[in-house]
Amino acid sequence: MSSAIPTPTRVRRLPVVGALRLGRPSDVWFKPALSVVAAVAPPSLLLVALGRLDLAAYTMAGSLCALYAHHRPYAARAKVLAWVVLGMVGGLAVALVTASLTRNAVVLVTVGALLAAVQKAVCDATRVGPPAHVILTFVSSATLFVPQTLGQVPGHLALAAAAGAWAWLVGMAPAPLRPHGPERRATAQALHTAAAYAETARGGEESAGARSAAYAAVHAAWQTLLAARNRPSTTRRALERLVVRAEVALAAPADTDPARLRAWADAVRGSGRVPRTGDPRRDEGSLGERDELVGVAAERAVAPRPLWSRLGPLAPLAVRTALGCALAGYVSLALGADRPYWALVTAASLYQANLTLTWSRAVQRVVGNLVGVLLFAAVTPVARLGPLALVLCILACNFGAEALIGRNYWLGSVCVTPLALLVTELPGYQPTGELVTDRVVDTLVGALVGFAAALAVTDRRAGRRVERALTAVDRARERAARLAAGPASTPAALEAARRGLAAAVVDLRATADAAAGEWWQRALPQERVVLAEQAAHRTLAATVRRQGLLPDPGTTSTQTHTEDTSP
Repeated sequence: MSSAIPTPTRVRRLPVVGALRLGRPSDVWFKPALSVVAAVAPPSLLLVALGRLDLAAYTMAGSLCALYAHHRPYAARAKVLAWVVLGMVGGLAVALVTASLTRNAVVLVTVGALLAAVQKAVCDATRVGPPAHVILTFVSSATLFVPQTLGQVPGHLALAAAAGAWAWLVGMAPAPLRPHGPERRATAQALHTAAAYAETARGGEESAGARSAAYAAVHAAWQTLLAARNRPSTTRRALERLVVRAEVALAAPADTDPARLRAWADAVRGSGRVPRTGDPRRDEGSLGERDELVGVAAERAVAPRPLWSRLGPLAPLAVRTALGCALAGYVSLALGADRPYWALVTAASLYQANLTLTWSRAVQRVVGNLVGVLLFAAVTPVARLGPLALVLCILACNFGAEALIGRNYWLGSVCVTPLALLVTELPGYQPTGELVTDRVVDTLVGALVGFAAALAVTDRRAGRRVERALTAVDRARERAARLAAGPASTPAALEAARRGLAAAVVDLRATADAAAGEWWQRALPQERVVLAEQAAHRTLAATVRRQGLLPDPGTTSTQTHTEDTSP
C-alpha cells in the first residue's frame, strides 16, 4: 500500500498563481454551453419580436435552469431540474414581492443575503450543481432592485415559469438519443482513473492522490448508476459490471491491464454497444446465474438521508454567506452604489468548503471580473446596434462562460461579467463608464468584505467531522472484514459491506481535505486518516477477493489472472 506522508495539519498559504492555473476542459463542456443557448434564445428572440425586451430578465431567470443536472441520469435529471425551476421561481417570487413592498435598500440587501444563505445551504446539502447557488442568488438579488408593483408579480413569475419549463425540455431533450449518456460518462471516468492508478502502482510509484481520485470516481459512478431508481436495463447492468472491473483494478492494481480499462472506457463513452466483460463473480459461481449484480437493487431501494440531517454541518457556511453578503451589500450602499447586489453576489460566489478554497475563489473572481469589464467595454458598441444585437451578445457570453468555466473559474468569469452587465441594459442602455466603474468597485468590495466574513466565522466543528468520518470508516471496515472472514456470508451482504466501506473512505478523504483548509482550529489527526485509509484499502481488497473477483495470493499466476479475470 501507499506509504503516504501525513500532510500538514494547518494550511495558511494564500495561493495566487496556483488559483489561476488552467485545467483541462470537461469532456462534455459543450453540453451546458449549448443547452443554455438553446434555453435562452427562443424566449429572448420572441420578446425582441414583440418589442418587450425589457421582460427578458424574467424569462432568462427560468432559462438559466438549463445549466443544471447535466451529470445526472435522465430519470433523476427530470426531478432535479423540476426542483431547480421551482427553487428559481420561489426565490424570484420572494424577491419580487419584497421589491414591491419596500424600496429601502438596507432591507433589500438583508433579504438578498438571507436568500443567498438559504440557497447556498440547500444546494450544498442536495449537491445541486454546478453552478449550485450562484445563479439562483444572482437572479433573486438582481430582481430585488428592480421596481415592482404587486400587480406585476404574477405576470413576471409566469414568464419565468414558462421559460423554466422550456429549460426543462432542453435539459431532457437528449434522452431519446442517448438514454444512458450520463451513466456512460461516469463509468468511463471511473475506468480511466482506475487505469491511471494502476499504471502508477505497476511502475512502483503508487500515488495516494491517484488512488483517492480513482476511489472517488468509482464512487461517483456508483452514485450515478444508483440515481436512476427505475428498473435496471441490460445496458445499465453492463455498466455496473464495468464499474466492478474498475473496483477490481483498485484492489489489485499490479495485476491490472490499464490498456484494457482505457479501451473499455473509450467504447463506453461512445454511442455503440457497451462492452460485455462477463461477470467475474458469476464465473466463479458465487452468484449462480443471476443477471443483476447483488446489492444494487437493494441499494436503489434505500431512501436518501433526510434533508435536515444534511443541513446541520453546513451551518457555518450558511452563516458566512448571510453575514458576508449582508456586509458587502451594506458597504456598497455606503459607498453610494446603485447596484449593491453586485457586491452581494460576489461575496456569495466566494464561499467554498474551507477558507483556503474560499481565498482561491476570491482571487479567481477578482481577476475574472477585472478582465471581464474590459471585454464588456469592447463589445458594448456591437451590443448597442439594436435589440437583436444585444440578445446575440448575451447568447455569446452565455456560451463562452459555460465553455470556459471548466478550465478555471476566473476564465469563465471573463464572460460572466459582460453577461451580467449586458443584462442590466435590457430595459435600456446605461452609461458604459458608470457601469464599468460600479462593477469594479463592487467586485473589490464583495471580495474583501466577503473573505473577511469568512475569516470571522470559523468552522470549529471541522475537526469533529473528521473524527466522525474516522469512526464511520472503522465501523465499515470491521463489518466488511467480519463478513469477508465468515464462511456463511451472503453475496448481497458482502456487496453492501464493500460498497459501504468504499463510500466511507471517499467521505473521509473529502472531509479531511475540507478540514485541512480551515484555519484557527486544533491539529487534525492526519496520521490516523492515512492509516485508516490504508487499512480500509486492504480490507476492500480482501472483500473483493472473498467475492471471487480475485484469486487468493499464491494460488494463481499473474499471467493467468491477467488473462482470465483482470480488467
